[in-house]
Amino acid sequence: MDLLTETLRRALRANADHGDGLDRDPVPVVKLFNPCGAATWLATELDADGDTLFGLADLGFGCPELGSFSLGEIASVRLPLGLRVERDLHFSTAHRLSEWADAARRAGSIVAAEALLHRAARGTGLPDLTCR
Repeated sequence: MDLLTETLRRALRANADHGDGLDRDPVPVVKLFNPCGAATWLATELDADGDTLFGLADLGFGCPELGSFSLGEIASVRLPLGLRVERDLHFSTAHRLSEWADAARRAGSIVAAEALLHRAARGTGLPDLTCR
């Protein structure tokens, strides 16, 4: 499976082309994940080089972070049983990248943040995950 369709590439490039201010906070366009582990990436932008994505990266160590990552490197990962990193075909969100980053940092992962954001969208709110 191609990790990015042409439609996704265009949407990611459009976000990158309009990223001319500090107030930019796009909605993630694509979610990539390791089907054998905890690594997950949410991408909002694709650089003109066609390889450098920007978004939220979570390698499964409990500290998701914003930054750039290589589509080529992610696509080249070989997993057990011949598996590879996959694109979540059903991913969609109305939450901006800053909301994802905040929830993922508080929850410790993108996967846990997804549950929190779904709960928030249903009106039950985000729990207080502040360390005490």
